Amino acid sequence: MENNKVKSKILIFGASGYLGKYMVKASILLGHQTYAYSRPISSVSSASKIDTLHHFQSMGVTVVHGELNEHEKIVHLLGQIDVVISVLPLPLVLHQFYIIAAIKAAANIKRFIPSDFGIEEDKIIPLQPLEDGLENKRKIRRAVEEAGIPHTFVSVSAFAAYFVNHLLHPHQQTNSDITVYGTGNAKVVMNYEEDVAMYTIKAADDPKTFNRLLNIRPEKNIISQLQLIHLWEKKTSRTFNNLHIPHKQMLHLSLSLPYPENIKTAILESLFAKGDTMSYELEKNDLEASQLYPDYEYTSIDQLLDIFLVHPPSPSSAAF
Repeated sequence: MENNKVKSKILIFGASGYLGKYMVKASILLGHQTYAYSRPISSVSSASKIDTLHHFQSMGVTVVHGELNEHEKIVHLLGQIDVVISVLPLPLVLHQFYIIAAIKAAANIKRFIPSDFGIEEDKIIPLQPLEDGLENKRKIRRAVEEAGIPHTFVSVSAFAAYFVNHLLHPHQQTNSDITVYGTGNAKVVMNYEEDVAMYTIKAADDPKTFNRLLNIRPEKNIISQLQLIHLWEKKTSRTFNNLHIPHKQMLHLSLSLPYPENIKTAILESLFAKGDTMSYELEKNDLEASQLYPDYEYTSIDQLLDIFLVHPPSPSSAAF
């Protein structure tokens, strides 16, 4: 019966960005007619992003060029769309007010998934540099709710491939030093970006996720830094030298470093020193992705490290 279901048409804002590329791939793989809204080519300075957009087109993605403040263009485009997904980066979160205004004007969108991917902003209060960004995300959530826009919020915690690169430096074969934030014992939820995208697309038109928060917190993806390092040592037959940055030092750095280094430090403090992603329990009625979609085989941290051993994904700074 599922195979006969009419697939939603999905529009992705921020499609050429770090998570956006995974989101487009997942949407195509799950059989959706996929659209990508991108800045005009003349405004795109990165050759790699232009190549990405051309690659999208070769996969059958409809690429529409425009700015986020082109209200009438977006409203017209939304007339062809069922689901809108935003993966705009943290500095552009408030630009989603343009998207919200267009969705309200179009009045036909069946689901909006705003750019929430990361730490669960309604559950924690991190250090100030990061808190400012999360407060902007909360403003978007509240605006979506107040406008009565059908929605799903997706809580990811941490991008696993990105942070494995950041924590373990798997491309550096000769370096034996690994930085550990705090004691290294705090637990963190780390989800592979491909799985984040697949769960999001699965949830995009699922009645069970209508106006709900979807938590991605699979049991096998809850791990501490020291456990992660130990796993990597076993797989590589290497021994690493753990260099700890004390929690108090991280607190000081988050206040004294210039932007954007202060925000990076606050993220690392929240995830790995304080363990914010595991500082709250999921309640009985909370939705958890691996339980909601048990037939989907997600990538565990152990399996992800095997991928890094054979064919390590290229490190990227775009996720921070």
